[in-house]
Amino acid sequence: MNDEVKLGATLMEGPRCGFLVWAPLAGAVDVQIVSPRERLLPLVKGDRGYFYGTFDGVGAGTQYFYSLDGRRRLPDPASRFQADGVHGPSQVMGSDFSWEDGSWPGLPLRDYIIYELHVGAYTPEGTFDALEDHLDRLTELGVTAIELMPVAQFPGNRNWGYDGAYPFAVQNSYGGPDGLKRLVNACHKRGLAVVLDVVYNHLGPEGNYLREFGHYFTDRYRTPWGSAINFDGPDSDEVRRYFIENALYWIKEFHIDSLRLDAVHAIMDKSPCPFLAELAEVVHEEAARLKRPTYLMAEDDLNDAALIRPSKQGGYGLDTVWNDDFHHAVHTILTGESAGYYSDFGQFGQIAKALREGFVFSGEYSEYRRRRHGSSARCIEPHHFVVFAQNHDQIGNRIKGERLSGLVPFETLKLAAAAIILSPFIPLLFMGEEYGETTPFPYFVSHSDRELIEAVQKGRKEEFAEFRWFGEPPDPQAEETFLLSKLQHGLRLEGEHAILFRFYQKLLQLRKKYVNANKVRKVLSYESEQVLIIRFGNARRDVVILLHFARTASKMTLPWPSGEWHKELDSAETLWGGKGSGIPPIVDVREEVLLSLPPYSISLFVAQRKI
Repeated sequence: MNDEVKLGATLMEGPRCGFLVWAPLAGAVDVQIVSPRERLLPLVKGDRGYFYGTFDGVGAGTQYFYSLDGRRRLPDPASRFQADGVHGPSQVMGSDFSWEDGSWPGLPLRDYIIYELHVGAYTPEGTFDALEDHLDRLTELGVTAIELMPVAQFPGNRNWGYDGAYPFAVQNSYGGPDGLKRLVNACHKRGLAVVLDVVYNHLGPEGNYLREFGHYFTDRYRTPWGSAINFDGPDSDEVRRYFIENALYWIKEFHIDSLRLDAVHAIMDKSPCPFLAELAEVVHEEAARLKRPTYLMAEDDLNDAALIRPSKQGGYGLDTVWNDDFHHAVHTILTGESAGYYSDFGQFGQIAKALREGFVFSGEYSEYRRRRHGSSARCIEPHHFVVFAQNHDQIGNRIKGERLSGLVPFETLKLAAAAIILSPFIPLLFMGEEYGETTPFPYFVSHSDRELIEAVQKGRKEEFAEFRWFGEPPDPQAEETFLLSKLQHGLRLEGEHAILFRFYQKLLQLRKKYVNANKVRKVLSYESEQVLIIRFGNARRDVVILLHFARTASKMTLPWPSGEWHKELDSAETLWGGKGSGIPPIVDVREEVLLSLPPYSISLFVAQRKI
């Protein structure tokens, strides 16, 4: 077997094509070419259940199935393109693309400002090419990276992406692999990094034929999506290879800068060398070879600090983790919600703890989980955490898919934005929040199996029971549910929406100017006044950010360091749609200073140090 041949179909000169598939459950495997000319190509059986072969006259665009024991023809588990959907033939794809990003150096982790989006909902067309037309506006906004929700082939043409059945195949309705390459190329030319959401904890139920090929799944563990992926049992080395090759495929073939790993808490693995640690080592080695930084960003429900600790300290060596605790702490204070997992939050001091340590729950008892939860991340640098006021889960997993703009007033939206963007963590914005988008983002699918559709509909209703929300969730299968989620980009030019967009721009400018270049010196919390003070600084200047979370004005004496403090932002000013502020433009601190802080407001001050 030629070790240079990767899983799936590898196009060579000639034209020639090499095929490699892991199918230990089959006695014989043939490549059944269906287009342009039908023929049957027998593969050779190798070690560990692999079948391989190289054939002349098989070029780009050739469509094929694998025939297992002459009984059933199935798409390639490592298919690069499913032009006719999850049940159709796989298609041979070439690697030729005119990349123009040779000078792209990548982005330092500290400089990431992520904009999460769903390709299908972001534009009326719902394609990569249509999205490209909006990249200049995103650079104008000030973000430095876009994060694409999963693009692996899913059933139909509308889905969140977490029902992908072919991890290597780019969704046909979005524009396929060439469309994704054009988008990444266009992003890099504008200085934007690209983060891709990948799902290694499960595969979607429709179109998923992996069980027919090999032991990809195990019944020793259960996940919310059924049997777990086999990362630590018999034959798990080959399963690991499948997903590691997938990660490298995105990085090498598509020039993806970072991978967001969905729900790593559902990756069940008790092996001495965990899959996630192996993945991190391989990806970082490839990044070093490419001389381009590449990062792994984990979503985790366990507050497991080991994920982002270096391997030499006994950790997994991932680069960042999504910090749900920070979201929950801020969300409950701003909205007053206390049902479901929000029941563990609502104390003002929890925001301060998150700012100081990363996690709110670092081993304390959780009433919601009825056990101790989390581990300490106190010594981990803040740029290893991704924070957000909104994301696809926190919006879409509400019964109506309401955004924060439908839950709180305008002033509160500005405060939420500042709490995220001016934090020491990596901020993530969800598409449309920068102008207060009003369309919801409900869960949607387009399955073809009636029993599966009914199971999804029932499951969504049961999922919301603990939150005690009233009403019926939108039907995930209905096309209208998907169409509801389409953005209204014209809103950013109207009234308060336009003001909010400019406010986000200003916050991002201030972050790049002051937050990225300075370290947090102190975080102070005042429970009775609902005020947080974050103090950044370096040898040349001090920066103080005041976040006022109370719904009424507060007067308080602040512990300012001595100096002349210049106000650079005040959300209560009429410029930002506020009712006016009594905070002076310059605060000369020689003794105690009494300030009146407007409700739900944020202000930022800078003092230059004498050197």
